[in-house]
Amino acid sequence: MQKIEACLKRAAKSAPALSLGFLLSLGALCDVTPAVAAEGPGSIIRVWPLEGGGPGGGNAFRILYRSTGLSGQPIEVSGAIFIPPGAAPPGGRNVIAWAHPTSGVVEACAPSLMPDVWHDVGIGRHAAPGLCGGHHRLSGLGRAGHDPPYLIGVSEGRAVLDSVRAARDMPDDDASNRFAVWGHSQGGHASLYTGEIAASYAPDLKLVGVAAAAPATYLIELFDADKSSPGGEDLTAMTIYSWSRLLNDPATSLVTAAAMPAYERIARDCIESIAEFEAIDQATKPLAGEQFLKANPTEVEPWRSTMLKNTPGQAPAGAPVFLAQGTADTTVRPEITKQFGEHLCKQGTRVSFVELPGVTHTFAAKDSVHAALAWMGDRFRGAPAPSSCGR
Repeated sequence: MQKIEACLKRAAKSAPALSLGFLLSLGALCDVTPAVAAEGPGSIIRVWPLEGGGPGGGNAFRILYRSTGLSGQPIEVSGAIFIPPGAAPPGGRNVIAWAHPTSGVVEACAPSLMPDVWHDVGIGRHAAPGLCGGHHRLSGLGRAGHDPPYLIGVSEGRAVLDSVRAARDMPDDDASNRFAVWGHSQGGHASLYTGEIAASYAPDLKLVGVAAAAPATYLIELFDADKSSPGGEDLTAMTIYSWSRLLNDPATSLVTAAAMPAYERIARDCIESIAEFEAIDQATKPLAGEQFLKANPTEVEPWRSTMLKNTPGQAPAGAPVFLAQGTADTTVRPEITKQFGEHLCKQGTRVSFVELPGVTHTFAAKDSVHAALAWMGDRFRGAPAPSSCGR
């Protein structure tokens, strides 16, 4: 930690009159010694100022930190940390780990590379001074040569948990070990897996709540519902692109020869803003239902087994759960999220279900931000978790 702090001070002194954006463009990158990098999951490898800074006068940094790959090997994950202005409360700042929605499956699509990673959801604008925000890149993106495991629950959960450890490793943020996780879409899937593996993977951390907006849950049902819609075809293409590498099964086993050029182009697209996310729902894409796939991935191996293995809810939730779901969502169908919430209730989990009338998939997180933060705030204060179960 001392080396990180000293590096940041050197970077600040080297160009005191320059904006953070320009300082970043000059390569104000802080390398930590191999000994620190080898400390274990959550240790910070590099840290540098985030272009655009933090909202409300807070500090924001990009980080590169250690996590654990699917085979147990050390991997690098990129992310961002927002530290609100003002003094930390007694006992340190509680941490909110934000898990982003789908942004793409190639390295250029890492949200931590965006100038203002907090803008679309508003976590930085709404978080209280006692909260430290962590935004991680689901493992692989932002690192050249990495093929990120898209919608692979264990990998996502480890990356989230290690981002909280990394937040605690930052100098001057006074982060405690208490955290809540909140995510949207793919990030909702990550949030749910974070809760399931938190106790076993990161017993040093204290999880108080799991919040998810329009999460990916029952993957087989979601893929079946989405594979013929324009937005669903985009997400299916990204999944095939990622999983074909993970499973060592070529995309040609599923994608028709005629659709391959369009598939490869779309699979490498980045979704960098709410506007682009919304455009997926509106646009007519060149992948057209029957012409795109020659086999249904929900019915053939190894794709079907991978979907089943990475469906959350097969282990205890790990903490009370907040679910927000828009009624106009055509990407994550409302009935699927409701079914998942009922499953959690049967497990004995206290579930707070918030229905968002007329809200599409794109705006599920943005339109539930106030309710989600209020719910997480109550969990941090130790208030009994409300439950919608049985209603």
